[in-house]
This record gives sequence, structure tokens and C-alpha cells, in this order.
Amino acid sequence: MAVGFGHTAQDRRVRLLGEPVDAYPRVAPEAARGSVRRITVVGEEILGRRCQEVTRFGTTELSRLIDDMFATNQVAEGAGLAANQVDVDLQLFVWDITDEWGVRHVGHIANPVLVEVPAGQRRLIEESEGCLSVPGPYRMVPRLDRAVVRGRDRNGEPLVIEGRGYFARCLQHETDHLRGRLYLDRLARRDRKAALREMAASKDELFARRAALAEKLGK
Repeated sequence: MAVGFGHTAQDRRVRLLGEPVDAYPRVAPEAARGSVRRITVVGEEILGRRCQEVTRFGTTELSRLIDDMFATNQVAEGAGLAANQVDVDLQLFVWDITDEWGVRHVGHIANPVLVEVPAGQRRLIEESEGCLSVPGPYRMVPRLDRAVVRGRDRNGEPLVIEGRGYFARCLQHETDHLRGRLYLDRLARRDRKAALREMAASKDELFARRAALAEKLGK
């Protein structure tokens, strides 16, 4: 998912895997360790099907993948990134996002499942949304303003992550990816075609920008 920013909150501590921490580096340690991978683009087969569950936890390979996803997300100036966006068929996504209240959320989750929000607590918000696999265009997409996701961390420990506002949108967007769905699939056909035309006109410039930032960061 492409990045967005916000304003105020009473407690602005970084939320690491949902828990507040008193100090956190500007660059996530995973992003500092990781290497940049190619981001898949709409039309590639892996983006259009449901990903496989993560079954092996606590491995060097899984940790390296998470590190690389953080690094790739940083270079692409994203808010979140799913494994199939780096051509890996696994139910896994990462996030590093600042919400409307100025709170930064950082983490990863494997095998995420969106918890159904009770009808009385549902509030649908239509806001602009983009995607690193659809480089360039943004479109208005309705999403719930609250999301709860259950899954596992890299070691297989249970995780429950709750988001509101823009972070809730990110959690829903990335979970959609792992089900083989892009935000484009939520648009009317005419709007989808217009977004694809816009992407075709702007993607080369964005790819060059990502490459330049990767070089600047030594990635």
C-alpha cells in the first residue's frame, strides 16, 4: 500500500507489533538489514490468487524475507507490503505506517485473518488509496475505519493487531493482497481502466525513483 500521514494523538509512542515502545529508530532494524527485491506489478499471476499459509516459523529464511520486505517497502516509500508483491507465495505482510494521529505502527504478520467487526461498530470511510504494485494512480476506495487482524509473528507466536483510520485501511489492503485481490478489483470497470492507463504513463518514472533511492541507501 502507498503511504499517507496524519496529525495528533495523546500517546504518540511507536506501536511495535501492536505494543507501545518508548524508543524506536527512524529506520526499522529489518529495513536496515534487508535487501531490496523487485515489486510485482498488476497483471502478474501471483497477485491474482490466494497465497499459501506460512507453516515454518522461526527460520532464517522467514526472517530474511521479512527483512527484505521492510527494505523494499522503505525504498518504494510504502506503508505496507505483502509477500506476493515480492513474488513470494506466502500469507505474510509487513507495515511501517504513520496514522492520522501521528502514531507510527511497525510490524509483520503471517497468516492474517480479518476479524469481523460487529455491525454496530462498522463505519465505512471512502478515501484515496494506492498500491506499490499499481505504481502511480490513487483512487477513492471504501474501507471500514476499524480493523482487527489475527495471525502469527515470525516465531509462530499469536498476534492480534488492531488499527483505526489509515492503519485499518492498510491492514485490510494488505490482507486483500494475500487473497489475490488488489484495490483495483474494488473499482468500477471504467475507473479501473483509467487507473491502469495512468499507471502505464507514470510507472517508469516511479521505478527510476525507487532505483535512485535504493542506490542512495546502499540497497
